[in-house]
Amino acid sequence: MRAAVLREDSFTIEDIPSPVCDGGATRLKVLGCGLNHRDLFIKMGQYAKITYPAVLGSDVCGITDYGERVMVDPSLHWGPDPRAQGRDYQILGMPTQGGMAEEVCVPTENLYPVPEHLSDEEASCYSISGVTAYRALFVRGDLQQGQTVLITGIGGGVATHALVFAATAGARILVSSRSEAKIKRAAEYGAEPVDLKRDKSSIDLIVDGIGGSTLNDYLDLVVPGGRIVVYGATVGAAPNINLHRIFWKQINLLGTTMGTPRNFSSMVEFITRHQIRPIVDSVYSLDNFADAFTRMQNADQFGKIVIRP
Repeated sequence: MRAAVLREDSFTIEDIPSPVCDGGATRLKVLGCGLNHRDLFIKMGQYAKITYPAVLGSDVCGITDYGERVMVDPSLHWGPDPRAQGRDYQILGMPTQGGMAEEVCVPTENLYPVPEHLSDEEASCYSISGVTAYRALFVRGDLQQGQTVLITGIGGGVATHALVFAATAGARILVSSRSEAKIKRAAEYGAEPVDLKRDKSSIDLIVDGIGGSTLNDYLDLVVPGGRIVVYGATVGAAPNINLHRIFWKQINLLGTTMGTPRNFSSMVEFITRHQIRPIVDSVYSLDNFADAFTRMQNADQFGKIVIRP
């Protein structure tokens, strides 16, 4: 089969053997694979414990041998504690073979029927970024109808999922971005640009994947007892955190990574019940996968980038 294979000195389309599925796994013909920053960071060598060769891709929609369209929960071996993943936890797509290929083997228990209203490309958008956004908003962040949420770095996959989910939940939504064009796109979904003066001490929940020095600004924005949920740090560490502000305002600073099987199941049910569709930025063929990575690296996307074998 054809696959995008990452090696220490190359990243090209190769013909490799089709995967061999064990008794607890199901073979899928890949219909679409969403691109994530995880894939980009692995490609750039900025990820822990990279193993080569690797076939990346964690956001997978596929069809089984018996003709059922399914979407994949990419969390492998979460463990017994719903609060955090266990020591054996892995994510589909390195070290296991991922979805940037014509076929993939996935544990059968990790497969969910695709909601009928979603296209193949749309169903390829949710596995990592969708469940991350869902857990950040509703599990760790406890977002309630009528509350105000700030979503930082609008345009990326998790952020745009959070935008759509929060709008569906009846929240007031603020967004931030260095791109005025992306803030205008977010306004089409009911969001407003955040204002550091106007919105001081008025935000119930901040969902952040950026990190960096702006984290201190968020401490001024949240209400006393408010929540800041961090799911990434694309611009790096957050220096000089004002600890006094955290304890005096009794701010809840929370981390989140991916989601449990129950979180994934709840997300699929939420998408189905409300007929939610993701924001798809662009679709690339497997032959043009390098262009998809370039678009993400340049931060040109608004929504999910999808690769179709």
